[in-house]
Amino acid sequence: MRTYDLTPLFRSTVGFDRFAELFDALSRAENGNASYPPYNIEKTGDNSYRITMAVSGFGEDDLAVTVRENLLTVAGKLADQDDANYLHRGIATRAFERKFNLEDHVKVTGAELSNGLLRIELERELPEAMKPRRINIRGVSTPRKKAIEGSKAA
Repeated sequence: MRTYDLTPLFRSTVGFDRFAELFDALSRAENGNASYPPYNIEKTGDNSYRITMAVSGFGEDDLAVTVRENLLTVAGKLADQDDANYLHRGIATRAFERKFNLEDHVKVTGAELSNGLLRIELERELPEAMKPRRINIRGVSTPRKKAIEGSKAA
């Protein structure tokens, strides 16, 4: 695992603290658990998104979806299994924790578990102050110079 020291960069910048968190998250994603459980992220509208995770074997009580400070966390842990004597155990039911960094103003609007798929609905709600607005351009009318009319000499 590689680690990068970004301290010199942060000495000359202001307000980029989240970059350090993103680099840490990327370095953690390199471990072998980064692919479980598999998931899709899709754009369902102009300002709406859906995360779909394959969590077969997990029930509603085994999953936790939390949002805190632009970080969506999905965790799953099965209750104690029965003491079955498996000849082959190919269904992955190990505990997991998957984190997603959310953009500012992205809200989780709901979650649904159906047929082994957990669907999390997201909506981006920009405040009026951040929405693009049209600025009217006023023209400044400059008075035209009138020609001075003089009387003709006879």
